[in-house]
Amino acid sequence: MSKLIGLFIILVSVFGGYMWAGGNLISLWQPAEILIIFGAGIGSLIIANPTAVLVELYSQLRELFKAEKEDPELYPQLFGLMGMLMQQIKSQGLKVLDDHVEKPRESSLFLMYPAVLEHPNVLHFLIDNLRIQSMGKISSDHLEQILEEEIYRIEEDRLRPSHALAKIAEAMPGFGILAAVMGIIITMSNIDGHIAMIGIKVAAALVGTFIGIFACYCLFEPISKALEHLVERKSAQLRCVAAVLIAFSKGKPPMLAIDAGRKQIQSENRPTFIELERWMVEQKS
Repeated sequence: MSKLIGLFIILVSVFGGYMWAGGNLISLWQPAEILIIFGAGIGSLIIANPTAVLVELYSQLRELFKAEKEDPELYPQLFGLMGMLMQQIKSQGLKVLDDHVEKPRESSLFLMYPAVLEHPNVLHFLIDNLRIQSMGKISSDHLEQILEEEIYRIEEDRLRPSHALAKIAEAMPGFGILAAVMGIIITMSNIDGHIAMIGIKVAAALVGTFIGIFACYCLFEPISKALEHLVERKSAQLRCVAAVLIAFSKGKPPMLAIDAGRKQIQSENRPTFIELERWMVEQKS
């Protein structure tokens, strides 16, 4: 919702101010300029990036406008699930994980925490690293190194759409100039026409420059930054899981291990330790 509010403010401020100064919105409607600029931008985006990045960009854009806030049930259920897993490991050993990590969507334990199942990135990260631990003894330092490298690689991959969009944002003023130059070419080819008509064509050409700058600083650049924040939020989820696994592998009690994960959550979503204790009590009941 906040993204749409921001877009509304931009449109009202830019176009409202233009009209307030005596401008006519009809003068800004130049379909040919729009086609040149956005067509060139989209085409460049497709040429510069592999299909996987384009698919991920589409997925992130959908998520960006669909769910701007963290799922309120994710962390309570994630901590509840990991608390139960750690209790079972302490009492029955790592082999108990085999009953859960092979088919988590059929596991009676995982089914108790549907919010975790609805976040496949968190689920796969958790079960993959639980599976690694269940396969053999691994030192806490080695586990920490493995998890840090995995998160770094995941974050790098997820930032590719944001970087791709930022590059196109940088190019949009150039595409605007391209459209403007083409408009000037058309104007010069009709230089013997009526002076009023020449003025209209020059104004239409200048609209291309406006559209390019507007698309860069009011659309693509802010959306690129918003995607970056989305990835940071997703990475915090993985860092939370990693911190719990590492702390538990170092011998910390389940509650202290979970608190280590709590500290990795972004401030706007991070519960206090008292809230964490309440969550754990509610998840056990």
